[in-house]
Amino acid sequence: MWHDVRALNASASSLMALTVLAVLASIVWWLSQLPMFSLRAVTVESMYEIPLRHVNELTVRNGVIGKIRGNFFTTDLEQVRATFETVPWVRRATVRREWPNQLIVEVEEHEALGTWGDDRLLSVKGDVFTANLAEADDDHALPAFEGPKGSEKQVLARFTELRTLFAPVQLAPQALSLSERYAWTVKLDNGMSVALGREQDSDTLKKRVQRLVGVYPQLVARLQEGRIDTIDMRYPNGLALSSAALAVPEDASKPVKPAKKKPNQPNKTSKQT
Repeated sequence: MWHDVRALNASASSLMALTVLAVLASIVWWLSQLPMFSLRAVTVESMYEIPLRHVNELTVRNGVIGKIRGNFFTTDLEQVRATFETVPWVRRATVRREWPNQLIVEVEEHEALGTWGDDRLLSVKGDVFTANLAEADDDHALPAFEGPKGSEKQVLARFTELRTLFAPVQLAPQALSLSERYAWTVKLDNGMSVALGREQDSDTLKKRVQRLVGVYPQLVARLQEGRIDTIDMRYPNGLALSSAALAVPEDASKPVKPAKKKPNQPNKTSKQT
């Protein structure tokens, strides 16, 4: 090799190239560590130009900025994105760099539809998330939902369907529950609770609600001022209901005494003159 001029020249060229690359890498690394490239700002924007209601500068400062590591060049954008998506109310986030020293984060917020169980919220897209329930309060009470794990989108779909089905009688669902045995119960805005039972097919709930809607005006007319408390629609050809207006009187449980018979009176005969 030492007598091969071409091999020596090739080796020398390779060493020179490696040295230049090492020097350039060192210069790039040194430049990247300059204070001017330290992150100075993290700007949070709405993903769809919809004003953010729950994610603000204070939320970012307290929950995210302290967890970001590195500078403009070395920050792991995927790690920053994942950190933002742990913030309450954040459904999705995207992150990009903006020269020379800031990050731009676009955020999509959850839009709460109602509560889920005791301490979580259900979004309009069927996502269950954890946030301060007090922050979700609006001008009206949120509907209440509950169901087995993984049934969130099914519950949302049924809620949307029930709102349409009860609209003809000016009623709206305020709570919807799916039991562990997959039986449905809906509570309406007039305080009435309706047991709809399990679904035998895709039209089971629809048929039961339509049957209730068909007779509901007659039930209200019969009870007049009495409010219906519960209705059970699980019967194939009928229903059962409870109402304070149909309460059994307290003395109804006492045995009924037979009426006393009057003694026979003698027949009167008329005298003819």
